[in-house]
Amino acid sequence: MMIAMQVPRPGAKFERVECEVPTPGVEELLIRVHACGVCHSDVVTVEGHFPGLQYPRVPGHEVIGSVEAVGANVRGWAVGDRAGVGWFGGSCGHCRRCRRGEQFACEKYLGAATGVTRDGGYATHMLADASAVAHVPLDLDEVEAAPLLCAGLTTFNALRNSGAGPGDLVVIQGVGGLGHLGIQFSARLGFRTIAVNRGREKEAIARALGAHDYIDSEDGDVVEALQARGGAKAIIATVSNADAMKAIVGGLGPNGTLMVIGAVGTFDIDTFGALLIKRAAVKGWYSGVAVDSEDTFAFSKLHGISSRNEVFPLEEAQAAYDRMMSGKARFKVVIRMD
Repeated sequence: MMIAMQVPRPGAKFERVECEVPTPGVEELLIRVHACGVCHSDVVTVEGHFPGLQYPRVPGHEVIGSVEAVGANVRGWAVGDRAGVGWFGGSCGHCRRCRRGEQFACEKYLGAATGVTRDGGYATHMLADASAVAHVPLDLDEVEAAPLLCAGLTTFNALRNSGAGPGDLVVIQGVGGLGHLGIQFSARLGFRTIAVNRGREKEAIARALGAHDYIDSEDGDVVEALQARGGAKAIIATVSNADAMKAIVGGLGPNGTLMVIGAVGTFDIDTFGALLIKRAAVKGWYSGVAVDSEDTFAFSKLHGISSRNEVFPLEEAQAAYDRMMSGKARFKVVIRMD
């Protein structure tokens, strides 16, 4: 038998259920979950913000575990292998987009997401499409590694696709679950890293994580402060506040890019002053596919990058989720299986 903490309907509290451990189907893996990060994106499942969701549903897309059973037609995996599953739900490998290296936009699995369109890691066991599963180094701590599958992957992937080069000024907007990892990745990628956050409370930790400079967004004009430093080549917007993104886009320098990785809906932009005359851009960035997760693990291991976490047992998934949503966690919340 397995235990899962599921959402019975949109907006409801988690409920504990016991059921039989499933058998993996064709091209699936059965994974015994060891740890699962609690991500702000889990709100789409808990509150029903994703179109066409079916309930009950088990959230969780920062999953570290081990392979317990291998389905038919699966290659490259064996029982006992360490495995990680992020937001990416899988790809077919043969549609037009997959053949062009755009597996994240697979025509067959478009919109598929772990813990959203299929059950995720708030459970002792889960099924995953084999194409969505990443190999996890044996010497990475399971609790520290779990957040790398979304918070880490998304910031690392956005940074390395931002157009910034060594020595360029890169801004990490927000020193939270994503931002505290983004600072570490940015500094170790060789970028001149500036952390931007409200107040001075997180300045010391931001600098300790690798930030070369810190700007308090409540103390003066952030755009002026960034332009005084030459303008940003990239701004990684990890915040979940549209007004904050709107307020910082003017800080881009020539050919700079605002990489939006926090979902905020819509916000207005001065297209002339902020974009056209600078040849600047605003770009959304998808988290990444399984091989991107493996790259994130490898880079993190090489440079000693890890998440700072608060840990809860599976039975306290509701408290873990509430702690994450409160914004008071330092910095990520992780569910660890007993």
